[in-house]
Amino acid sequence: MSDRSFYAIIQYVGHGFAGWQRQPKNRTVQGVLEEGFGRLVNRRVVTNAAGRTDAGVHALGQVVSFEVPDTWHPRDLQRALNSVTPSDIWVAEVGVAPPGFHARKHASARRYRFVLGCDTGARSPFRSPYEWALGEAADPELLAAAAQLFLGEHDFRSFSAVGQEKTHYRCGVTICSWQERPRQEGFIFKIEADRFLHRMVRFMVGAMVDVGRKRRPLTDISTLLAATCNAEASAPAPPQGLYMLGALYPHSELCRVNDFVLDL
Repeated sequence: MSDRSFYAIIQYVGHGFAGWQRQPKNRTVQGVLEEGFGRLVNRRVVTNAAGRTDAGVHALGQVVSFEVPDTWHPRDLQRALNSVTPSDIWVAEVGVAPPGFHARKHASARRYRFVLGCDTGARSPFRSPYEWALGEAADPELLAAAAQLFLGEHDFRSFSAVGQEKTHYRCGVTICSWQERPRQEGFIFKIEADRFLHRMVRFMVGAMVDVGRKRRPLTDISTLLAATCNAEASAPAPPQGLYMLGALYPHSELCRVNDFVLDL
């Protein structure tokens, strides 16, 4: 019996997890998912995700790669995984991947969104767990102008968490925009880049919202991009407003993954 490469697109609510990555003493998405795989194949299955989401961050299209015996059919594997994982994780799709496929290393881009609530209704218990319940107005023109300054390739050192040493901090941003929600509820921020640093999106949103509330000038965005540390950064936005939408791949065999992301 030989193994075959598969991918899964999974969704999860981040509240009950200490992030994606496996931890010895905390409940994580990777730990719970690999425990489920162990029940199905009676051995350890290593999973790799397109993006390592932080504690409290949600996912609508997290892409996961793994290898299991080739006797499994994708639809059967999807049903089996959903039967052994808890209700805060849902396997939306399983498919056969190219041999040796790695969800993180082979991704050409990743896409996130952030939900900002500006009305008083944002504090509703049916909304506040899934967005930043700011509860006050933000200038849409300032938000849009701030987002435009992030487009292109920049050093995002000042928009990343300290203690995460990298060989470099440059990221190429191809989508960065704010969209107004209906009924003046607030805004949705969407971003796509070739890579993301630890807490990068949350630091970006925190800075842009400060600009939108006129707590700091628009020129601070360029100043922060030129900085060599995050000492002057705004506080990061809370995790419950952040969603990983998914990842994009150049492989023609993974066109369904790309279609899934582009539809969100």
